[in-house]
Amino acid sequence: MSQKDKLPNRRQKILDFIQDFMQDNGIPPTVRDIQKACEISSTSVVDYNLRLLDRDGFLNRRPEMARGIELLGASGTHGANTLKVPIVGSIAAGSPIPVFPNEMDSQNADFDFIEISPEVNRKYGTVFALEVKGTSMIDALIDDGDVVLVQPTPNVEQGEMAVAWIADREEATLKKFYVEGDKVRLQPANSAMGPIYCQAKNVEVRGKVVGVIRKY
Repeated sequence: MSQKDKLPNRRQKILDFIQDFMQDNGIPPTVRDIQKACEISSTSVVDYNLRLLDRDGFLNRRPEMARGIELLGASGTHGANTLKVPIVGSIAAGSPIPVFPNEMDSQNADFDFIEISPEVNRKYGTVFALEVKGTSMIDALIDDGDVVLVQPTPNVEQGEMAVAWIADREEATLKKFYVEGDKVRLQPANSAMGPIYCQAKNVEVRGKVVGVIRKY
């Protein structure tokens, strides 16, 4: 009898739900997703069972992240060749164009998925993908039609490539991000294009680019 066969019913139910959710959505569930689907009384009970599943080698968990769950062995992606992540929309690498304000607001949408190495998930945690429109990042080897992998985060370092949300336009753009006093410079990587300047209070970082899948 395997270790998995000996799991208590509740932990087995949680493990099965996580596996099904990841296969259907390409991203791990949140603790509240698990609580609701498995009819558990509180998130603390979910957290307790996730800690035990982590201890016993069924998953890796990063509790500081909302979706920081990685299944291991036959139950999940560890040792698999690829992992699917959702392409949640398009983003401009030219002038800003509308994009989902937050990829999780649209988790019930009919996403396309793209396969990535599980190493990306292990290194950066949960990531999502955006299809690039435009050529303003061409000198950074990101062309029109490429797909960028984005780590959700509200912070980037000076000069890092960010998904920046321009609040008063309700639009997003893909640029190198610089804070300059009370303003933000969104800098393209294309010598033929100029930067976008915005008041810092009007710009939110929604993610950092951690990978590119190029169009061929």
